[in-house]
Amino acid sequence: MLRIDGLNAAYGRIKVLWDLSLNVSSAEAVGLFGPNGAGKTTLVNCVVGFLKPISGKVFFQDKDITGMEPHEVVKLGIALVPQERELFPNMTVEENLRAGANYVPHARERMLEAFDLVFTLFPILKERLKQKVGTMSGGEQRMVAVARALMSFPKLLVLDEPSVGLQPSIVSELFSKLREIKNQGVSILLIEQNVKQGLKVVERGYVIENGRIVLEDSSTNLMNNDHIKKAYLGL
Repeated sequence: MLRIDGLNAAYGRIKVLWDLSLNVSSAEAVGLFGPNGAGKTTLVNCVVGFLKPISGKVFFQDKDITGMEPHEVVKLGIALVPQERELFPNMTVEENLRAGANYVPHARERMLEAFDLVFTLFPILKERLKQKVGTMSGGEQRMVAVARALMSFPKLLVLDEPSVGLQPSIVSELFSKLREIKNQGVSILLIEQNVKQGLKVVERGYVIENGRIVLEDSSTNLMNNDHIKKAYLGL
């Protein structure tokens, strides 16, 4: 579904990604793990169109989307949950959710169906429809951000550091919801520092360090990898 071939990217004269390749198959959950500054968000920005790569290609469902504008990428079926959530704090939960579908024609026509979907996954949001998002807890806001992305009926859901700033119990609950989303046939690319929790969600994972992929394996093998244990799990 998503294929990245030999991607090189930079901010000005500072190169961040070096010949990076990865793929996500249909209805598959894949993780990209690494420390701060490794290039994870830069990769996300290249996929969704915020950053034009120096070279390399990004394909989605065999279509070359390299350098495509973000609004065009969303219409193709890729939805992003940004690290900072990027919600509208003075708008209600309902208004934020509607924003996830309003500008995607096929989703706008199925808005009631989309609401049913997100309320099934996050029942609390149905109770909070008229509440302003800025008054909600961090965990509740993260749920709104994921739900807003799902309102567009994505084929691929990209999550950039969804566990940042959340207490462990909320992280576990959120990642449990991600498994439910994946089981509904949505592919997932999970960008995370929390390797221990992230590996419980995905089937395969990549490890990025200094802009390069240094490991690729199944989640089980990565969990048992000596480098992962030492560098990321504290074992």
